Amino acid sequence: MIETIAMQLILSITPCCKRFLKILLVVTFLIAMSCSFAIAQQPQPSTVHSSDKDFDQNNYINIIATALTFLQPRTLDEHSIEQLCLWGLNGLNAIDPAFSIKEERGQLNLYKAQKLLYSTPIPPSADNIKLWSQSVINIWYNAWQNSNTIQSIGKQAIIQAFFDELFDHMDPYSRYVAPSSAVTDRDIRDGGDASAGISLIKQGNYFIISSINPNGPSWETQLMVGQRLYAVDGKKTAKQSLDTVKKWLRGKENTTISLTVSMASNKKTKTVRIKRASVPPATVFAFTSNNIVMLKITSFSTDTAEEISQYLDQAMQDMKIKGLIIDLRGNRGGVLQQAITSAALLLDNGIAATTQGRFDDANHIWAVQGGDLTQGIPIVILVDGHTASAAEILAAALSDHKRAVIVGSTTLGKGLVQTIAQLPDEGELFVTWSRVLAPLGWPLQGLGVMPQLCTSRGEQFIKKQLDSLKTPTPFYKDSVVSSRKARAPLDAKIIQNIRSACPAALGTDADLDIANMLILKPTLYKQLLNFIPSE
Repeated sequence: MIETIAMQLILSITPCCKRFLKILLVVTFLIAMSCSFAIAQQPQPSTVHSSDKDFDQNNYINIIATALTFLQPRTLDEHSIEQLCLWGLNGLNAIDPAFSIKEERGQLNLYKAQKLLYSTPIPPSADNIKLWSQSVINIWYNAWQNSNTIQSIGKQAIIQAFFDELFDHMDPYSRYVAPSSAVTDRDIRDGGDASAGISLIKQGNYFIISSINPNGPSWETQLMVGQRLYAVDGKKTAKQSLDTVKKWLRGKENTTISLTVSMASNKKTKTVRIKRASVPPATVFAFTSNNIVMLKITSFSTDTAEEISQYLDQAMQDMKIKGLIIDLRGNRGGVLQQAITSAALLLDNGIAATTQGRFDDANHIWAVQGGDLTQGIPIVILVDGHTASAAEILAAALSDHKRAVIVGSTTLGKGLVQTIAQLPDEGELFVTWSRVLAPLGWPLQGLGVMPQLCTSRGEQFIKKQLDSLKTPTPFYKDSVVSSRKARAPLDAKIIQNIRSACPAALGTDADLDIANMLILKPTLYKQLLNFIPSE
């Protein structure tokens, strides 16, 4: 249309002017084509596939800014905000492989299948949380608008992928927990649903009380371990599933529940009324056999040390107690302070552990002072390849102070401590911020706790160890001493060499048999205590 009008004008004017206008027309056409090409090369506004209301940018900026503010001073190694964001943004590629993020000529560019979708200037400061958070969300928004894959999987997946990719560059334990799971985890840590505070197992057609939480409402009632549970609030448990009966036991805080129970040897039943209460699940289970107490500790929650204390108080009222076995096999850890407090129940004084990190609050010397509740009776701790974190801290503390003999296999070796932050979306960040050193100064991370008596190499090796205790130089002692004299940083080959003396493995029945034997043979017990070097 423009060319047609121009030609009509040219035909109506003089030849000289015609030549001038022809040149002008050609130049104008070339300029127009050049502008069109330049416009085509610029990142185009995103094609909107969904409503902007579906993507609350301010909300996501708040989440990322809060996370970055928490992360920057606390990570075990120092990283700039820029580096954290670039790591996290690569999470888009994990959701939709067509996406890539590149830093080019001062710009942060979002590509999809090599096509530039969005470009924004790289913030002038590598640690400007506000600008980097805005840049992250701008890129998220453009990726969201241009990917059916991302829209179908949901916005929560973008957040998860961001933190998954970020933490993949840091350590094995830092992580982001989405709001739905985080709320459940917090409820468990804080006590969860109100309940009667008992655990049940099903034997044949009967429901048996297998344990009573010492911090729960049933502890000081007539309920006892081993009783059969026949009814809950008048509803018979017969023919019900275990999950159904457990649901009956739960309810609102301070509501009353009636339990009809009897002993297996007594046909008479009795009804016990209890007010439900919110308490963390029981983590300590006690058994007594041949005047030896065994505490099975499954994890370290907010009440674990209190549970241990109550069981020990009860057990020590029996003056015939010969020893204590603490079973930490399969215990993946939990709250560090609970491991320290548990150690304080069995040590007169001393350092239980040391934590070291960049953040001031991450550095701590965990010293205990109070008194050994067991009055010095022999203690044997059972560990295996799944014993980790807080459980390793307790084992190392008692072992290094020559207060317990460790039996089993080398433990997992998780000597990193996490701190928790709650984000505006009610999700949580678990961020590694310190390393743990045992009382004698060796690192738990990677190395783990080597037992004084190894059971993971079979019966012949156990016999060889016990026989060598009769000699002046037990052959396995050098391996234990080497593990206690190790100092960070440790090369992976050195760690592997030390751990190979007693490979990590699952616990067996032999562990418990040996623990009982050591308590009943004080000479062997003392010899193994002396495997640990002095400070």
